[in-house]
Amino acid sequence: MATSTVGLSPSPLRSLTSSPSLPPRARIAPSLPFASRLKPRLALSPLPAARRRPAGTRRPRVSAALTSLSETEPVSVPADSGELAGRFPSASGVYAVYDGAGELQFVGISRNIAASIAGHRRSVPELCCSVKVGVVDEPDRVALTQAWKSWMEEHMTATGKVPPGNESGNTTWIRQPPKKKPDLRLTPGRHMQLTVPLEELIDRLVKENKVVAFIKGSRSAPMCGFSQRVIGILESEGVDYESVDVLDEEYNYGLRETLKKYSNWPTFPQVFVDGELVGGCDILTSMYEKGELSGLSKK
Repeated sequence: MATSTVGLSPSPLRSLTSSPSLPPRARIAPSLPFASRLKPRLALSPLPAARRRPAGTRRPRVSAALTSLSETEPVSVPADSGELAGRFPSASGVYAVYDGAGELQFVGISRNIAASIAGHRRSVPELCCSVKVGVVDEPDRVALTQAWKSWMEEHMTATGKVPPGNESGNTTWIRQPPKKKPDLRLTPGRHMQLTVPLEELIDRLVKENKVVAFIKGSRSAPMCGFSQRVIGILESEGVDYESVDVLDEEYNYGLRETLKKYSNWPTFPQVFVDGELVGGCDILTSMYEKGELSGLSKK
């Protein structure tokens, strides 16, 4: 896990089958959530492995809950990213993106449909004009993959071709995720004597950076659901932020208790903007749903 020390200033669906009309070597690459996308040429990104089911337990049937692609109504994508959360679900499922002419451009699967659509809206706004969404009720790896195959098979049977964004080697829709910034360290080590009080280091950090998130775990591997949610919101909004792992007892020793006193806030995560405490997961989620995070600095 990359880290850096803070530098402070002195101050049941059918399997996808071949069709005689399909190109013989067509390969299909599905998409994944905004924060965890596929590398080109990989069949599927690592979704969490499905738990082994006891003998005799039936696997969830996707077809009972998922509407076919042709029967699903498209929903227009708003220009304001703040309206996305109210128009598209944050649940897991499959989605199909259409351009302004109504042509299908891409079919993907996601653990957070709204966040994935927000990412496409920023990167390819001219191709992301409307979206069809199918929520999968029991979204294990197999169910999500089957849902994606179902919509892909239906489109390929009807048109005889793969959506442009799903073609092998495509880099317009499927891109390498940006390299994540390292989490910040407030001290050089647990056994090093500080020349500046920890509370003063916290004060400098939140005032010298636009957005700071104090979380449990790293931004690459959050250690609680609330921290994961906060990181997901900041990433989906393209916010340039700093992260600090409050569970790092080697380089952030004593941070949790000191930060509670500094902010007068008893729980984590804690998000600061322009030196002021905004709050935790619930408050940030509410701001996200109301579109109030659009004013934060962008990457």
